[in-house]
Amino acid sequence: MIVSNIPIRIVDFGGSILMIIYSFLCLNTIRRLKNKDPDNVMWEYLLWICLGLAIFAISRSVGHILKQVILLLNASSLWEAIRPFSGGVNTMMFVVVASVMLFFERIWTFYRRVLADKQALQTAHSELVYLNQNLEQLVAARTDELVQSEHKYHRIFEISKDMILVSDADGRIQEVNPAGYQMLGVDSRRHSLNGKRLDSFFAQPNAWHRIMGKLKKHEFVSSEETDLLLANDETRRVLVSASLNEGSSPQDHTFHFLVKDIEQQRLHQEQMAQADKLASIGQLSSGIAHEINNPLGIIQGYTQLLMRNSIKGSAQYNDLKIIEKHVKGCKSIVENLLNFSRPSKTTKTLVFLDEMLTEQMEFVQHHADMRDIEMTTDFDPDVPPVLIDEKKIRQVLMNLLMNAKHAVGDQGVIRLSTGYNPHTRRAVIRVTDTGHGIEKKNVSKIFDPFFTTKPPGEGTGLGLSVSYGIIKSHGGDIFVRSTPGKGASFTVVLPVEAIKKGKVK
Repeated sequence: MIVSNIPIRIVDFGGSILMIIYSFLCLNTIRRLKNKDPDNVMWEYLLWICLGLAIFAISRSVGHILKQVILLLNASSLWEAIRPFSGGVNTMMFVVVASVMLFFERIWTFYRRVLADKQALQTAHSELVYLNQNLEQLVAARTDELVQSEHKYHRIFEISKDMILVSDADGRIQEVNPAGYQMLGVDSRRHSLNGKRLDSFFAQPNAWHRIMGKLKKHEFVSSEETDLLLANDETRRVLVSASLNEGSSPQDHTFHFLVKDIEQQRLHQEQMAQADKLASIGQLSSGIAHEINNPLGIIQGYTQLLMRNSIKGSAQYNDLKIIEKHVKGCKSIVENLLNFSRPSKTTKTLVFLDEMLTEQMEFVQHHADMRDIEMTTDFDPDVPPVLIDEKKIRQVLMNLLMNAKHAVGDQGVIRLSTGYNPHTRRAVIRVTDTGHGIEKKNVSKIFDPFFTTKPPGEGTGLGLSVSYGIIKSHGGDIFVRSTPGKGASFTVVLPVEAIKKGKVK
């Protein structure tokens, strides 16, 4: 049975023509897409694929059509001669299409990179457009933030009650706040601290070396207690904290210091210790005074009895008179001890301090040799009348004035001044002299019983201790400031009670 090959030839011939038609349709479609988006590399890639496929379709379809025509003409020998060339062309076209396919991954990677760069450029362009349109607003906002930040920290720097100081690596002051000028006693309107060495304000050079050693080793120090030397040569106890601020090089390093004044705290601690010490001494003195006072009374009584039976002017009478004199002196000392340990009941009246101080000053001038001693006053007219035991406060003033006279010697200045603080309702009496001052080691002992710097026989050492007890019994305070060689200043602080219609509230 012979099977006809006509259907096969029709399919081969028709399929070849359709292959050519479809390949050109695909090529035309890709070309139109490429024209719409000429920068899209994917359309470029697909265009080359379609072009290769179209050439391959033409080569293969023409070969098949040519084969069928030659076979219809019964010229099979001619086809055998052409067939290798047709197959070679088909193979070359297939190789071209395959090559394009093999480079797809590289083209795709390149395309993604191009898209990413394009997106980045678009983003950068948008940001530049935004910055260009809002540049003035952004600059104004950032400037305002900077100004507010600077103002905040500058305000902290200016209003801080503690010293804030910046120095360079060599310890030269670069900047210091107003509290620092005030603490060091320097007038910022007349003198600048910039460029001065910070170590020159330390009372003890080894304290500066100790602090700097810790700073360089640990890059900070915390609450180092030391004494600062003020512009008036006085010292002040402070707590020093500091830290290192590193710069781009060691020469650019700076040190930031925070210095807290604890002078009043130190004084209060010393006063509390002094009060405890005086209380203990007072209890001891009270017992001793009673034990001595009784025998002294007996000695004085028998001495007076013997004096009655002696002839005045005789040797025996004169000896008894000397005994009586010294017994009275001992009893006076014992009485002061009792007054110190257990103050007597006070009788308070309203007194104007200025009038009382003036009278006391005139009394001292008339009854003591003060010809070459200048006495000045500086009374505050706003000081109200104070409710005090006038007799006892006069005793305190007499003691302070006589001590000042002894300190200035034959020539000097004694100054009496008063003041009033309406917020604390405290009146102040200050006795200042230009004498030899008090050595620093003696300041803490100045109110101790029996402590005196006077030569033997010129003082009992009870005057200031008794004065201390009198002021404390009034609810006040007494303290001293002194610079050796430049004098001393005793300050008495008394409370001022509210007065209404002549009565104490």
